[in-house]
Amino acid sequence: MKEEKNKKQEKEEVTEQTIVEVVEEAPKLEFEEKPEEFEIVEIEKETKPEIKTDVEKWQPKTEVGKKVKVGEITDINQILDKGLPILEQEIIDVLIKPEHELLLVGQSKGKFGGGARRVFRQTQKKTPEGNKPSFSTYAVVGNKNGYVGGGYGKSKDTVPAREKAIRKAKLSVFKIMRGCGSWECNCKTPHSIPFKVKGKCGSVEITLIPAPKGKGLVVEKECAKALRLAGIKDILSKTSGQTRDKMNLIEACFSALKKLTKHKIQPEQIAELGIQEGALK
Repeated sequence: MKEEKNKKQEKEEVTEQTIVEVVEEAPKLEFEEKPEEFEIVEIEKETKPEIKTDVEKWQPKTEVGKKVKVGEITDINQILDKGLPILEQEIIDVLIKPEHELLLVGQSKGKFGGGARRVFRQTQKKTPEGNKPSFSTYAVVGNKNGYVGGGYGKSKDTVPAREKAIRKAKLSVFKIMRGCGSWECNCKTPHSIPFKVKGKCGSVEITLIPAPKGKGLVVEKECAKALRLAGIKDILSKTSGQTRDKMNLIEACFSALKKLTKHKIQPEQIAELGIQEGALK
Protein backbone atom coordinates (compact mmCIF):
# COMPACT_ATOMS: atom_id res chain seq x y z
CA MET A 1 0.00 0.00 0.00
CA LYS A 2 2.79 2.40 0.85
CA GLU A 3 4.50 1.66 -2.46
CA GLU A 4 1.30 2.45 -4.41
CA LYS A 5 0.89 5.79 -2.55
CA ASN A 6 4.50 6.74 -3.29
CA LYS A 7 4.04 5.97 -7.00
CA LYS A 8 0.88 8.14 -7.12
CA GLN A 9 2.72 11.03 -5.45
CA GLU A 10 5.63 10.73 -7.91
CA LYS A 11 3.20 10.78 -10.88
CA GLU A 12 1.42 13.87 -9.52
CA GLU A 13 4.76 15.67 -8.98
CA VAL A 14 5.86 14.84 -12.56
CA THR A 15 2.59 16.08 -14.04
CA GLU A 16 2.76 19.32 -12.03
CA GLN A 17 6.35 19.94 -13.22
CA THR A 18 5.44 19.36 -16.88
CA ILE A 19 2.44 21.70 -16.62
CA VAL A 20 4.63 24.42 -15.07
CA GLU A 21 7.29 23.98 -17.80
CA VAL A 22 4.70 24.15 -20.60
CA VAL A 23 3.14 27.29 -19.12
CA GLU A 24 6.54 28.97 -18.74
CA GLU A 25 7.59 28.09 -22.32
CA ALA A 26 4.28 29.24 -23.87
CA PRO A 27 4.29 32.80 -25.26
CA LYS A 28 2.69 35.33 -23.01
CA LEU A 29 -0.47 36.86 -24.48
CA GLU A 30 -0.97 40.51 -23.70
CA PHE A 31 -4.57 41.63 -23.62
CA GLU A 32 -4.52 45.35 -24.20
CA GLU A 33 -7.42 47.61 -25.01
CA LYS A 34 -7.39 49.37 -28.36
CA PRO A 35 -6.30 52.96 -27.92
CA GLU A 36 -8.48 55.81 -29.15
CA GLU A 37 -5.91 56.74 -31.80
CA PHE A 38 -6.36 53.33 -33.46
CA GLU A 39 -10.15 53.79 -33.62
CA ILE A 40 -9.75 57.29 -35.11
CA VAL A 41 -7.44 55.95 -37.83
CA GLU A 42 -9.92 53.18 -38.68
CA ILE A 43 -12.79 55.71 -38.96
CA GLU A 44 -10.68 57.97 -41.21
CA LYS A 45 -9.87 55.03 -43.50
CA GLU A 46 -13.60 54.36 -43.82
CA THR A 47 -14.72 57.97 -44.32
CA LYS A 48 -11.73 59.06 -46.45
CA PRO A 49 -10.94 56.17 -48.82
CA GLU A 50 -7.96 56.50 -51.15
CA ILE A 51 -9.25 56.82 -54.72
CA LYS A 52 -6.69 57.69 -57.40
CA THR A 53 -7.78 59.08 -60.76
CA ASP A 54 -5.25 59.03 -63.58
CA VAL A 55 -5.83 62.34 -65.37
CA GLU A 56 -2.99 61.78 -67.86
CA LYS A 57 -4.71 58.73 -69.38
CA TRP A 58 -8.06 60.52 -69.46
CA GLN A 59 -9.65 60.68 -72.91
CA PRO A 60 -12.47 63.27 -72.78
CA LYS A 61 -15.69 62.68 -74.70
CA THR A 62 -17.49 66.01 -74.17
CA GLU A 63 -16.64 69.46 -75.56
CA VAL A 64 -16.04 70.89 -72.08
CA GLY A 65 -13.74 67.99 -71.24
CA LYS A 66 -11.73 68.41 -74.43
CA LYS A 67 -11.25 72.14 -73.75
CA VAL A 68 -10.07 71.38 -70.20
CA LYS A 69 -7.68 68.72 -71.47
CA VAL A 70 -6.18 71.05 -74.10
CA GLY A 71 -5.94 74.01 -71.69
CA GLU A 72 -8.55 76.39 -73.14
CA ILE A 73 -10.49 76.29 -69.85
CA THR A 74 -8.29 76.83 -66.79
CA ASP A 75 -10.87 78.14 -64.29
CA ILE A 76 -14.02 76.38 -63.10
CA ASN A 77 -15.90 79.71 -63.10
CA GLN A 78 -15.75 79.66 -66.91
CA ILE A 79 -17.99 76.58 -66.74
CA LEU A 80 -20.25 77.45 -63.79
CA ASP A 81 -20.98 81.06 -64.84
CA LYS A 82 -22.11 79.96 -68.31
CA GLY A 83 -24.15 77.07 -66.95
CA LEU A 84 -22.29 74.46 -69.00
CA PRO A 85 -22.93 70.82 -68.03
CA ILE A 86 -20.18 68.87 -66.25
CA LEU A 87 -20.48 65.25 -67.35
CA GLU A 88 -16.96 64.00 -66.56
CA GLN A 89 -15.50 63.87 -63.06
CA GLU A 90 -11.94 64.41 -64.36
CA ILE A 91 -12.89 68.02 -65.16
CA ILE A 92 -13.23 68.73 -61.43
CA ASP A 93 -10.04 66.81 -60.64
CA VAL A 94 -8.06 68.99 -63.06
CA LEU A 95 -9.55 72.39 -62.21
CA ILE A 96 -9.94 72.42 -58.40
CA LYS A 97 -8.26 69.20 -57.13
CA PRO A 98 -10.91 68.51 -54.47
CA GLU A 99 -10.91 66.43 -51.29
CA HIS A 100 -13.64 63.85 -50.70
CA GLU A 101 -15.23 62.43 -47.56
CA LEU A 102 -18.01 59.93 -46.90
CA LEU A 103 -20.59 60.93 -44.31
CA LEU A 104 -21.82 58.69 -41.50
CA VAL A 105 -25.40 58.14 -42.67
CA GLY A 106 -25.82 54.50 -41.56
CA GLN A 107 -25.66 52.55 -38.33
CA SER A 108 -24.36 49.10 -37.45
CA LYS A 109 -26.42 46.54 -35.57
CA GLY A 110 -26.44 46.88 -31.79
CA LYS A 111 -28.57 46.22 -28.75
CA PHE A 112 -31.59 48.54 -28.44
CA GLY A 113 -30.50 50.44 -31.56
CA GLY A 114 -27.20 51.50 -30.02
CA GLY A 115 -24.91 50.51 -32.89
CA ALA A 116 -22.00 52.67 -34.00
CA ARG A 117 -22.40 55.12 -36.87
CA ARG A 118 -21.24 53.80 -40.25
CA VAL A 119 -20.66 55.12 -43.75
CA PHE A 120 -23.07 52.72 -45.47
CA ARG A 121 -26.77 52.39 -44.82
CA GLN A 122 -27.91 48.81 -45.43
CA THR A 123 -31.44 47.94 -46.51
CA GLN A 124 -33.03 44.67 -47.63
CA LYS A 125 -35.72 43.74 -50.11
CA LYS A 126 -37.88 40.73 -49.31
CA THR A 127 -38.32 38.40 -52.31
CA PRO A 128 -39.45 34.78 -52.73
CA GLU A 129 -35.82 33.89 -53.43
CA GLY A 130 -34.62 35.48 -50.20
CA ASN A 131 -33.36 38.80 -48.88
CA LYS A 132 -31.55 41.07 -51.37
CA PRO A 133 -29.35 43.60 -49.49
CA SER A 134 -28.32 46.99 -50.90
CA PHE A 135 -25.95 49.66 -49.62
CA SER A 136 -26.29 53.44 -49.88
CA THR A 137 -23.89 56.22 -48.92
CA TYR A 138 -23.44 59.96 -49.26
CA ALA A 139 -20.20 61.69 -50.33
CA VAL A 140 -19.08 65.31 -50.08
CA VAL A 141 -16.43 66.88 -52.31
CA GLY A 142 -14.77 70.28 -51.90
CA ASN A 143 -11.52 72.23 -52.08
CA LYS A 144 -12.00 74.19 -48.80
CA ASN A 145 -12.04 77.40 -50.83
CA GLY A 146 -15.57 78.17 -51.98
CA TYR A 147 -16.49 75.05 -54.01
CA VAL A 148 -18.45 72.06 -52.72
CA GLY A 149 -20.68 69.28 -54.00
CA GLY A 150 -22.64 66.32 -52.63
CA GLY A 151 -23.73 63.02 -54.15
CA TYR A 152 -25.81 59.97 -53.21
CA GLY A 153 -24.84 56.47 -54.32
CA LYS A 154 -26.65 53.14 -53.99
CA SER A 155 -25.63 49.66 -55.16
CA LYS A 156 -25.70 45.98 -54.26
CA ASP A 157 -22.13 46.24 -52.95
CA THR A 158 -20.23 48.83 -50.91
CA VAL A 159 -17.43 49.74 -53.35
CA PRO A 160 -19.71 50.58 -56.35
CA ALA A 161 -21.96 52.63 -54.05
CA ARG A 162 -18.95 54.59 -52.75
CA GLU A 163 -17.57 55.28 -56.25
CA LYS A 164 -21.01 56.29 -57.53
CA ALA A 165 -21.49 58.74 -54.64
CA ILE A 166 -18.07 60.38 -55.14
CA ARG A 167 -18.63 60.65 -58.91
CA LYS A 168 -22.05 62.31 -58.44
CA ALA A 169 -20.59 64.67 -55.85
CA LYS A 170 -17.91 65.83 -58.31
CA LEU A 171 -20.46 66.36 -61.09
CA SER A 172 -22.67 68.50 -58.80
CA VAL A 173 -19.97 70.94 -57.60
CA PHE A 174 -21.17 74.54 -57.17
CA LYS A 175 -19.66 77.72 -55.74
CA ILE A 176 -20.86 79.42 -52.58
CA MET A 177 -20.75 82.96 -51.25
CA ARG A 178 -18.82 83.75 -48.07
CA GLY A 179 -18.58 86.86 -45.94
CA CYS A 180 -18.99 88.25 -42.42
CA GLY A 181 -22.66 88.91 -41.69
CA SER A 182 -22.44 88.71 -37.90
CA TRP A 183 -23.21 91.93 -35.98
CA GLU A 184 -20.81 90.77 -33.24
CA CYS A 185 -17.79 90.62 -35.54
CA ASN A 186 -17.89 93.07 -38.48
CA CYS A 187 -14.33 92.10 -39.53
CA LYS A 188 -15.17 92.22 -43.29
CA THR A 189 -13.38 88.94 -44.01
CA PRO A 190 -15.01 85.88 -45.68
CA HIS A 191 -14.85 83.44 -42.75
CA SER A 192 -18.63 82.86 -42.44
CA ILE A 193 -21.72 83.53 -44.58
CA PRO A 194 -22.99 87.05 -45.39
CA PHE A 195 -26.62 86.54 -44.31
CA LYS A 196 -29.06 84.02 -42.86
CA VAL A 197 -30.40 81.32 -45.21
CA LYS A 198 -32.86 78.44 -44.86
CA GLY A 199 -32.94 75.03 -46.52
CA LYS A 200 -35.55 72.28 -46.44
CA CYS A 201 -35.75 68.63 -47.48
CA GLY A 202 -38.69 66.47 -46.41
CA SER A 203 -39.64 67.44 -42.87
CA VAL A 204 -36.12 68.67 -42.02
CA GLU A 205 -35.51 72.41 -42.04
CA ILE A 206 -32.14 73.99 -41.25
CA THR A 207 -31.24 77.65 -40.80
CA LEU A 208 -27.63 78.74 -41.24
CA ILE A 209 -26.76 81.92 -39.32
CA PRO A 210 -23.55 84.01 -39.61
CA ALA A 211 -21.23 83.65 -36.62
CA PRO A 212 -18.40 85.85 -35.27
CA LYS A 213 -14.76 84.95 -35.81
CA GLY A 214 -13.51 82.10 -33.61
CA LYS A 215 -16.97 80.64 -32.93
CA GLY A 216 -16.39 77.52 -35.03
CA LEU A 217 -18.93 75.30 -36.78
CA VAL A 218 -21.86 75.10 -34.36
CA VAL A 219 -23.85 72.64 -36.45
CA GLU A 220 -24.52 68.91 -36.70
CA LYS A 221 -21.33 66.88 -37.23
CA GLU A 222 -22.09 65.60 -40.74
CA CYS A 223 -23.18 69.06 -41.92
CA ALA A 224 -19.99 70.47 -40.38
CA LYS A 225 -17.91 68.19 -42.64
CA ALA A 226 -19.64 69.63 -45.74
CA LEU A 227 -19.24 73.23 -44.51
CA ARG A 228 -15.55 72.64 -43.71
CA LEU A 229 -14.92 71.35 -47.26
CA ALA A 230 -16.75 74.40 -48.59
CA GLY A 231 -14.34 76.74 -46.78
CA ILE A 232 -16.64 78.06 -44.03
CA LYS A 233 -14.94 78.38 -40.63
CA ASP A 234 -17.61 79.93 -38.37
CA ILE A 235 -21.37 79.39 -38.43
CA LEU A 236 -24.45 78.95 -36.23
CA SER A 237 -27.44 76.75 -37.05
CA LYS A 238 -30.99 75.93 -36.06
CA THR A 239 -32.81 72.75 -37.09
CA SER A 240 -36.34 71.35 -36.89
CA GLY A 241 -38.09 68.19 -38.06
CA GLN A 242 -36.85 64.59 -38.16
CA THR A 243 -33.14 65.41 -38.03
CA ARG A 244 -32.31 61.75 -37.30
CA ASP A 245 -32.63 61.18 -41.06
CA LYS A 246 -29.11 62.30 -42.00
CA MET A 247 -29.78 62.18 -45.75
CA ASN A 248 -32.56 64.78 -45.53
CA LEU A 249 -30.53 66.91 -43.12
CA ILE A 250 -27.51 67.03 -45.47
CA GLU A 251 -29.71 67.79 -48.50
CA ALA A 252 -31.34 70.63 -46.56
CA CYS A 253 -27.89 72.01 -45.74
CA PHE A 254 -26.88 71.94 -49.41
CA SER A 255 -30.12 73.64 -50.48
CA ALA A 256 -29.38 76.42 -47.97
CA LEU A 257 -25.85 76.88 -49.35
CA LYS A 258 -27.19 77.12 -52.92
CA LYS A 259 -29.51 79.97 -51.87
CA LEU A 260 -26.49 82.14 -50.98
CA THR A 261 -25.77 82.88 -54.66
CA LYS A 262 -29.43 83.42 -55.63
CA HIS A 263 -29.88 86.68 -53.69
CA LYS A 264 -29.29 90.04 -55.34
CA ILE A 265 -26.68 92.08 -53.46
CA GLN A 266 -26.05 95.79 -53.72
CA PRO A 267 -22.48 96.96 -54.45
CA GLU A 268 -22.30 98.77 -51.07
CA GLN A 269 -23.07 95.53 -49.22
CA ILE A 270 -20.17 93.67 -50.91
CA ALA A 271 -17.56 95.86 -49.20
CA GLU A 272 -19.57 96.20 -45.97
CA LEU A 273 -20.01 92.43 -45.46
CA GLY A 274 -16.73 91.34 -47.08
CA ILE A 275 -18.55 89.15 -49.60
CA GLN A 276 -16.47 86.83 -51.76
CA GLU A 277 -17.96 84.44 -54.28
CA GLY A 278 -16.08 81.25 -55.09
CA ALA A 279 -12.34 80.99 -54.38
CA LEU A 280 -10.48 83.68 -52.47
CA LYS A 281 -8.23 85.80 -54.65
